[in-house]
Amino acid sequence: MTVPTPLHISARIENVLMGRIASVLRRYSWRPLAVPYTGYGSAPAEGEGWARVLVRVRLSPLNTATEDFDGEGGRWWRKFFTVGLADVPVSVQLGSHVHEVRSGRGGYVDVVLPSDLGPGWHDVPMLVAGRPTATAHLRVVGPDERFGMVSDIDDTVMITALPRPLLAFWNTFVVKETSRRPVPGMAVLYERLRREEPDALVVYLSTGAWNVARAISRFLELHAYPRGPLVMTDWGPTADSWFRSGRAHKHRELRRLVKEFPQLRWVLIGDDGQHDPQLYEELADEVPEALRMVLIRQLSTVEQVLTHGSPIPPEQQALHAPSPVPWLRGPNGSTLAAQLPGINESS
Repeated sequence: MTVPTPLHISARIENVLMGRIASVLRRYSWRPLAVPYTGYGSAPAEGEGWARVLVRVRLSPLNTATEDFDGEGGRWWRKFFTVGLADVPVSVQLGSHVHEVRSGRGGYVDVVLPSDLGPGWHDVPMLVAGRPTATAHLRVVGPDERFGMVSDIDDTVMITALPRPLLAFWNTFVVKETSRRPVPGMAVLYERLRREEPDALVVYLSTGAWNVARAISRFLELHAYPRGPLVMTDWGPTADSWFRSGRAHKHRELRRLVKEFPQLRWVLIGDDGQHDPQLYEELADEVPEALRMVLIRQLSTVEQVLTHGSPIPPEQQALHAPSPVPWLRGPNGSTLAAQLPGINESS
């Protein structure tokens, strides 16, 4: 018999606190609400297709609909003060398959389910008892597709100056959603990269919290970035530590994507303000055949200081040896796009 691993003390404290808040909110007729995120999957080929379903169950007033739960335009702090509910059944329909799953700690559902949906975009109905049906978007990759992109968010597509604590607090709890600025030229770069395959899979991989995922999706749409699933992290204590590891999250998810879609060759896009170059270098050394190229946005000296307190990029961001895949570097999307001709020929 396997003995369950005890939760970290921080997780136990959070569970007790959230449980008490939930009890109070229920007295005011707040009930579970499914808030879906964009997922992805693979179309059936020789075997069975599958889909990664991402959703959170949160308490909200009965007159609140999923589509207006994360209202537009407000300060992002509002999105962090939510109460997730564990062990709530959620019905998910994937083509002819209907599944019932249960939310986990914090109200999150992140599961892979059988699916017979074909390639392309789909609307996936999700239902929590007593609520109207919610709809998640799902991008299904076909067996004949060969190209994918993984993009960081903070300081790659959006100027945030994270993770320095004071600025992180300012950006999250003070600055309005509509005030956030895109990195110049990056949307055009992404369009250029997808010119041969206009609907190629784009996954936005971030160490940010799921609480702001829907706000980020609106930002991406507003600034003409290609739509795609976001893969983010929980906010707050984890089951085994006080704080989550953003680096471990990205390390794990990059390898998961490569394994899930062996037919795709990826372009990896990030910045040199945190650990993207090291993570991408490690992956390029492990599976060079899975990558087309790596693109790194170089932060200015001022941005480096704002991001981590030093004008020098972390760990100098230098390749330790010649890379088996092409690397491009530049301060913005326009500079990176100008370097693309010739590189595409190597793909």
